[in-house]
Amino acid sequence: MTQDDFIIRQMTPADLELALDWAAAEGWNPGLTDAIAFHQTDAQGFLMGHIGDQPVGSIAAVRYGDRYGFLGIYIVQPQWRGRGYGMQLWQAGLQILGDRTLALDGVLAQVDNYQTFGFKTAHHHIRYEGLGEAYAKQAGVVPLRDIPFTTLLDYDTQHFLDRRPTFLQAWIGLNEGYAFLEHGQLLGYGVIRATRRGFKLGPLFADRPAIAQALFQALLTHAIGQPVFLDCPDANPEAIALAETHDMKPMFTCARMYTQAPPPLPLSNIFGVTTLELG
Repeated sequence: MTQDDFIIRQMTPADLELALDWAAAEGWNPGLTDAIAFHQTDAQGFLMGHIGDQPVGSIAAVRYGDRYGFLGIYIVQPQWRGRGYGMQLWQAGLQILGDRTLALDGVLAQVDNYQTFGFKTAHHHIRYEGLGEAYAKQAGVVPLRDIPFTTLLDYDTQHFLDRRPTFLQAWIGLNEGYAFLEHGQLLGYGVIRATRRGFKLGPLFADRPAIAQALFQALLTHAIGQPVFLDCPDANPEAIALAETHDMKPMFTCARMYTQAPPPLPLSNIFGVTTLELG
């Protein structure tokens, strides 16, 4: 086969499910319903490369407004690597994203390669694994569905690259979540979702460590006795302390990288990122 036999197309929802199966095979453990929320976020931003009718590679190039784009799910099946197909997917993804500031969560072995395209490491995300267990729900913790969506979206936007209403609406509709209210003000929220193995928490945003802990414990109650995973920014020592206080152990580390100056996110309030695939 030559590179001329390689055709890149937009993913269908079924294609995206397949790409996430590949991600699971790589050990990334995506959520069982991630494809639904992902595809709704930017259907044109998911690309799959084919040799004839056979899918061989994937990339996500998701646009968040006019300023930011996120690259993820960048996979070429092992038997097709080393033939230039990955680079073609990469270039196609960059073309979709245009002149936006680009972000990704890169495995450490690929950091040098991403640097050649202008990406610079801002901080790292550390995946922690623990076990779900039962906790008494603390005062202030309420079901996420009790929060007006516009209020939740405004709070989420303070902690993310840009507004993501379509993604957020799907994400909270598909998964369990809690918010923290104090004197009627939203001061944090978190989501837990079922994955191929256990459950993942994300996002986990909170104005104070005690609020993060209250939300974290409420979420763990949905996964009693099951593996639970949290992706913490190492730039927030309180996030690391939260994980380690609950006997979670680090599994791996990846680098959050940007092509321009990192956005002014309140990292001290980010205890768990939403997803390494889409930011």
